Amino acid sequence: MLQSYLKIALRTLWKHRTHTLINVVGLAVASAACLLLFLTASFHLSYDRFHTKADRIFRPYFLSNDRAGNEGLSGSMPYPMLPALKAELPEIVGASLIRWSSGGVRYGDKSFSKMIRTCDPDFLTMFTFPMLKGNPKTALNDLGNIVISENMAKDVFGKTDPMGKSLLLNQNGTWKNFVVTGLIADFPDNSTEQYDAFIRTENIVEYGQYKADWSHSDSGMYVELAPTADRGAVEKKLSLFVQKYMAGTIKQQRENGYPKNTRGEYVSLLLEPLPDVHFDTVMTGGQGTSKTYVYALLIIGLFILAIACINFINLTIAQSVTRSREVGVRKSLGAGQGQLMGQVWGETGLLCLVSLALGLGLAYGLMPEFNKLLQAKLSLANFLTPSALLAILGGFVVVVLAVGGYPSWVVARFNAVEVLKGKIQLNRPGLLRNALIVTQFTIACLLTACTLVMVQQLSYLRAKPIGLNQDQVVSIPIGSTLDGQTALRQLRNQLADKPGIVSVSGTGVNIGAGLDGSSSRMVYGFMYNKRELMCDWLRVDFDYLKTMQIKLLQGRDVNPTFSTDSSTAILVSQSFAKQMGDKDPVGKFIQPDSAGRKFQVVGVVADFNLYSLHQQPKPIVLHLDKRWALSYMLVRVMPKNLTGAMETVKLAWKTIAPKQEFNGSFVSENTERWYRKEQRLSTIFSTAAGIAILLSCMGLFAVALISIEQRTKEIGVRKVLGASIGSLVALLSKDFLRLVIVAIVLATPLAWWAMTNWLGNFAYKITMPWWVFALTGGLAIVIAFVTIAFQSVRAALMNPVKSLRSE
Repeated sequence: MLQSYLKIALRTLWKHRTHTLINVVGLAVASAACLLLFLTASFHLSYDRFHTKADRIFRPYFLSNDRAGNEGLSGSMPYPMLPALKAELPEIVGASLIRWSSGGVRYGDKSFSKMIRTCDPDFLTMFTFPMLKGNPKTALNDLGNIVISENMAKDVFGKTDPMGKSLLLNQNGTWKNFVVTGLIADFPDNSTEQYDAFIRTENIVEYGQYKADWSHSDSGMYVELAPTADRGAVEKKLSLFVQKYMAGTIKQQRENGYPKNTRGEYVSLLLEPLPDVHFDTVMTGGQGTSKTYVYALLIIGLFILAIACINFINLTIAQSVTRSREVGVRKSLGAGQGQLMGQVWGETGLLCLVSLALGLGLAYGLMPEFNKLLQAKLSLANFLTPSALLAILGGFVVVVLAVGGYPSWVVARFNAVEVLKGKIQLNRPGLLRNALIVTQFTIACLLTACTLVMVQQLSYLRAKPIGLNQDQVVSIPIGSTLDGQTALRQLRNQLADKPGIVSVSGTGVNIGAGLDGSSSRMVYGFMYNKRELMCDWLRVDFDYLKTMQIKLLQGRDVNPTFSTDSSTAILVSQSFAKQMGDKDPVGKFIQPDSAGRKFQVVGVVADFNLYSLHQQPKPIVLHLDKRWALSYMLVRVMPKNLTGAMETVKLAWKTIAPKQEFNGSFVSENTERWYRKEQRLSTIFSTAAGIAILLSCMGLFAVALISIEQRTKEIGVRKVLGASIGSLVALLSKDFLRLVIVAIVLATPLAWWAMTNWLGNFAYKITMPWWVFALTGGLAIVIAFVTIAFQSVRAALMNPVKSLRSE
């Protein structure tokens, strides 16, 4: 019996091989796209969930408003908070500050650049990063201890056991000795916290100065709650904790007229669950991965799969008309409705199985390019996990049930007598068929409109001036093994007489995303004449304005001929000067740290964007204080020979750091990388829109075939009575075009809503262009008409005598 069914299925599929090929290709492409998108989304959703205590680890953050009532979040904690929390709240059983430290490492005559993190001893017991050697409870007991990763151990020590060995770390220009007391496993790909080594928080250079200062915050923090502790109850206690230890800050905000936050407090200390940290884009300056992005991948995958399934149903129904006599013969020979449904369902399962196999192969083949596009890290191992295999199997079963159910029911209910008399007549188009067409084109129009809006927004961001000239400027990461000031001086000497070099400067913060992949930000908040000032604190060097072509509005530029400029002179942006409230800020003094030095304003510059246009720029203070390191060198070159100028800079770098890789890049390329996520999402949407349109047209083609098959006699009669080809095409097309128009009407508000929310992530954004939706609708109508017209013209050109005779 099964062998007979299999033979019939194979013969039927081969007989209608065009339909079979369309079904297989459509489902295979949809399966590959869904699999890649679902695995990527699943990877992001798995972040930090491998920690056994993930449900009990939280990141504290502050919630407060600025004077204008804008809500602000900050995950930066003061040093004295950690011991105070552990002393005041018994529910907190573990706590650790966490911060980047200097990455320069020396062992013997070898130098390395590594991710060194500062933390507290509790970190090693809170998080599930397995200790391969050493005791996690005691590995960081002493300030001179260091715990290193497997990868760092191989690079630095080779095959030698690293335990007990000494190495040197660059601590803000000073090389300090550390002893290896632990070997920790490398972090997995789905870990927010990444590292090569850990040392104690107390090793931070300024720790001694700020260890009791509640107004200075520069480190993140994690806390572990007891198994019986409730997050909400702990947050209520943290409210009292803040009132006790940060009374001065609260008093200042109240006296200066700051509004309370959404919790009715001036400053709230709240807890963010560890699994949510990866998706935080606010406290990371846009570096996190938005959950909207992850959900968009899932939705796009479902859309593509839904269109492929609808397409499969439509093609199967279209094919059922041509095999009606087979059904009639089998029914007359005693075949039951269940057997007929089983036959069609079996054919569907066979096609789906072949499509899945092809989809898996296609997904694996496309995986390298997909990883490049989405910056993903998918591998064969992701396909073979139990959860992935179970999801693939479950999805296969659901698809087979969904796409095989309705077609098998339609075929099985044919009337045997009427079929054998040649009077097969399907019901007139109903709600389901129309709903399928509307759904397909709604999805296609939605994806197309979203793609066009994204392209417009990205074009706007790239073209918008950011207050400086990013063209023809090379940015060079200095790295952690070199002293920034020394390296900059040597580069200036090397390029002093080289043609094509305009100017050389340095900075502590790169403009855009460089090839080193790192980013940093220092934000200062302090009082000035009873005003709270907030600014980006930017370390620069001489000729910064000249190199970046930033306009000087008042005063003068910093100059090496003034002896105090290298320590106390500052330049401020126009918005910072406005914050100060002075008519002429030049000559005025500010003191960002009440215990530190005073800085004198020598010039005011035009506002410029130091970071991406996702957020409004903060006022900026440019200083030359050597206590802050230079991390990047900037070289402006002539526009005539950019390739030659880059080679000149590269050769100069090799003279300065012969053992260090050159990671220089043009600033214009770096700022382009600000919007990589948006570019990737735009590419995904455009690809999905293309697939959706193609599959929708295939489905529409199939439904048009059904309709024309049913109206063959009507078409013949109309031709005999003098109907023109144009009128026949219009007659056959109008019903379908009405459905497409309904789809456009449904898709337009959905796309408008989705893109309005997406544009909300940008401080600078376009006004929603109405023509995008008009263009989307026009394209949908044209594409649908062309698809239908192919079959309509063919039917209209048929010989009416033949049509009437066959009927």
